[in-house]
Amino acid sequence: MERPRLEDPEDPRFDDYRDLRRPRGAGRRREGDLDHVVIEGHLALDRAARGPLRLRSVLVTPAREASLHAQLADLPRGVEVHVAERDVLAAVTGFDAHRGVLASADRPPPADPAHLLAAHRRVVVLEGLTDLENVGAVFRVAAALGLGAVLLDDRGADPLYRRCVRVSLGWSTVIPHARLGPLPEGLGLLRASGHRTVALTPAAGSMPVDEAAASGALDDPVALLVGAEGPGLTEAALAAAGHRVSVPMAPGVDSLNAATALAVVASFAAARRGWAT
Repeated sequence: MERPRLEDPEDPRFDDYRDLRRPRGAGRRREGDLDHVVIEGHLALDRAARGPLRLRSVLVTPAREASLHAQLADLPRGVEVHVAERDVLAAVTGFDAHRGVLASADRPPPADPAHLLAAHRRVVVLEGLTDLENVGAVFRVAAALGLGAVLLDDRGADPLYRRCVRVSLGWSTVIPHARLGPLPEGLGLLRASGHRTVALTPAAGSMPVDEAAASGALDDPVALLVGAEGPGLTEAALAAAGHRVSVPMAPGVDSLNAATALAVVASFAAARRGWAT
């Protein structure tokens, strides 16, 4: 069945997709300001469609409507599929949506971090991680290596922001997340839940990751603490952590991308438990 094409950028059916590149400065869209989440790309849509969020609509170019016929036909009942030319999408969104696939879903209410800690024995905690792509990559690592939830301080980027969702390939719409509030105060909740806290840091005196895994420092229940690019974890967060773990690196290299460092440490933890989830 051929779907009618939307041609007027002012059509109200575009409302969830307007002005997606509004500057992230004063007056920016903050987490929770909107009642919906925007998903970009067919891989992210495929993951999100099988996750807990309720899809509202899908918006595709004619070319994508044809190439994704089977995927669109498999969407949950009641999800509207709209079709518009690429130039119309650009007028609505404010950028060239060259992937040709956007979707909108209801934004879920904020999760309770205590509930997530009770339900998941392996979590990652992000301090000051404001880079949208790094946060998205963290969710991909969490999905791949059996980390059940992501906890953020009060400064971290919104995991349901469009770029985070895209980079995570939709996993940030599936893996639960919650705000702990500022660290190190928020780490008290981790200790109360019985999670050992492991700070990822290249600082001198930290335990190499292979030794940490062999000693049991990465065993469940565990929370892996990751800081922002450059500054890393604050001294207060490092002081509050139960263990400090580093990834040995070649001379002249002092750090790894936050998500990459997490992947290395989480892979050692996964190997020790036999890669079981």
